Amino acid sequence: MEHYDFTMPITQELARKLRVEDTVTLNGALYGLRDATQIHMFDRARKTHFDLRGHAVIHTAPNVRKVEKSKDHPTGYAPLCIGTTTSDRMERFTRPLMQEYGVRLVIGKGGLREGSAQAFRELGGAYLAITGGAAALETTWVEAIEDVDMDDLNPESLWKFRVRGFGPLVVAMDSHGGSIYGEVNRAARARREAALARLGVRIGGH
Repeated sequence: MEHYDFTMPITQELARKLRVEDTVTLNGALYGLRDATQIHMFDRARKTHFDLRGHAVIHTAPNVRKVEKSKDHPTGYAPLCIGTTTSDRMERFTRPLMQEYGVRLVIGKGGLREGSAQAFRELGGAYLAITGGAAALETTWVEAIEDVDMDDLNPESLWKFRVRGFGPLVVAMDSHGGSIYGEVNRAARARREAALARLGVRIGGH
């Protein structure tokens, strides 16, 4: 198990170094998006002025407040709570994010499915998991909201955060076919079958 301290953006080569159960800390730019953001990007063909090549995205719709623009708050937004949402319902957007925009890392909770796993293998990327309920801690890793696009969708805008020491995050899916979720599922099934066998229950029999 290795730890990586990345200043974003990163190359495909670096993304492919990651293996399941490695940990990652991010510095620099991090982009936040959610369901509506990606529906507009991919179903309604809206383009962003952000260059996402080599970057990480996080599944979030942050709680922010309007403030006077300043050096610390260049967009006029202050972060209140940058929580991570469940990734599964955004499964279909992983490949286009990587293929069309060059995204390398996806951050969320709960994991993604085989389509995303295949995109990570083919295009060179990884899924980084964060513990649910850690929003207050996550917010302390955000130095500022540097920019925002598609703000008519607020809070599901496309956010550009400046982060420092964002993590450690756990590599839960890598570009080599590794998946913590697959391993957990296999282990759970094995325990279930063992428990049923002890009870004398036949699986798949009559």
